[in-house]
Amino acid sequence: MSFLADILSSIAERGKSLVDFDQVPGSARSVEHLDGLCDRLLSGAGEASGLAIASEILHIYASLDDEAKTGFFKSLAGNYGPDFGAMETAAQAFLDTPGAVSANRLHRASEPRRQEVFRRLNQAPGGTGRLISMRTDLLARLRADPDLALVDDDLRHLLSSWFNRGFLELRRINWQTPAATLEKIIEYEAVHEITDWDDLRRRIDPPDRRLYAFFHPRLADEPLIFVEVALTGKIPDSIDSILNPDREIVDPKDAKVAVFYSISNCQTGLRGISFGNFLIKQVVEDLSAELRTLKQYVTLSPIPGFARWLGEQAEELGGEAAEVLGYLAMEDWWKDADLAKRIKKWLEPAVGYYLVEARSKRGRVIDPVARFHLGNGARLERINWLADTGPAGLTAAYGLMVNYLYKLDEIEKNHEKFASGQTVSASQAVTKLSRAATGLEPKPEAEKTKGENA
Repeated sequence: MSFLADILSSIAERGKSLVDFDQVPGSARSVEHLDGLCDRLLSGAGEASGLAIASEILHIYASLDDEAKTGFFKSLAGNYGPDFGAMETAAQAFLDTPGAVSANRLHRASEPRRQEVFRRLNQAPGGTGRLISMRTDLLARLRADPDLALVDDDLRHLLSSWFNRGFLELRRINWQTPAATLEKIIEYEAVHEITDWDDLRRRIDPPDRRLYAFFHPRLADEPLIFVEVALTGKIPDSIDSILNPDREIVDPKDAKVAVFYSISNCQTGLRGISFGNFLIKQVVEDLSAELRTLKQYVTLSPIPGFARWLGEQAEELGGEAAEVLGYLAMEDWWKDADLAKRIKKWLEPAVGYYLVEARSKRGRVIDPVARFHLGNGARLERINWLADTGPAGLTAAYGLMVNYLYKLDEIEKNHEKFASGQTVSASQAVTKLSRAATGLEPKPEAEKTKGENA
């Protein structure tokens, strides 16, 4: 891939001598100038000049300020949509003579011109990575300007094709992995912070630890998503049992459980393009082939939306519930054994209800991590009390964590149940807890998706 990148860079450099950039209207840093370059890019330029123009567009875009970038996206939305005249002609031809040929012509005529702009930009040296960065900028603007969703739909459609499973490479990350990649793992860890190089080594070097990541050939050593795995003798009920530097190391031949305790998406610009389901299934397949002693595949997962959701119920909760919420606002409440016991009696059913029964306005399970694992076919197996008493764990879910169980002969069935009606597959213990919740009436809640970091 490095050799191919060098060839593309060489062609692009030679192409610059074939392009008179001064003929493009507008200043060199204006939206008008970029529009002119995009028009030339679509005009059927030769390979060398096309690569040169694409490289120039990406270079100029990267130098724009925030206002100019927004203007460029608005131009892509307003000026680079479908050719409506061609669509009308093709539509009439289809109505006159319905068939596969006329349908195909209508399909091609309806494609927005910006899709071809993105395709040609992708061919430039480093184009794929720069388009991902461009989408990161675009996503940050969607809430303020919903009309830009047209542009995002087209770019996400193309990225989904370019990053399908067939192009992804699974690699095991270990202490011999190049330092540049290891630095990315430290940077991108989104669930349990990696504090330093020693902490990283404890997660990838011991024989009972694994870290796997997906890569794409156009992004060199940039991981797309990675999962951290612990090999244990039993299902863990706290993150400290996994991350404690003084823990007892397990001989992999004696391990009975593979624990996925952290899943981190690395590229914001690829949000909405799911790799996690492929990653977990591939890792399960690899581990089961390597270690025949493994009997269970589980997660130890955060519950990132629970505390926020419970706070939104505060006004409607009275009696004991309001009292518990008051205690939860106290610092170090969990260190008081008697108080923690009282809180646990009410809080565990509440989180069971949140995960099993509560729904968003769109009728979906609210918690993003739950949606991810349940959608993959896992079963909600166990709620763990005070499993993460670090600042992040207490803030997000009052220290609660859950285990999702990937039971190989039930994955497809669970997936179908969840996909067809958001039906949560849960153990008897969790189901019993959810039914014991008091003061929490079923009502749709706003949905805040933060990705698949699990």
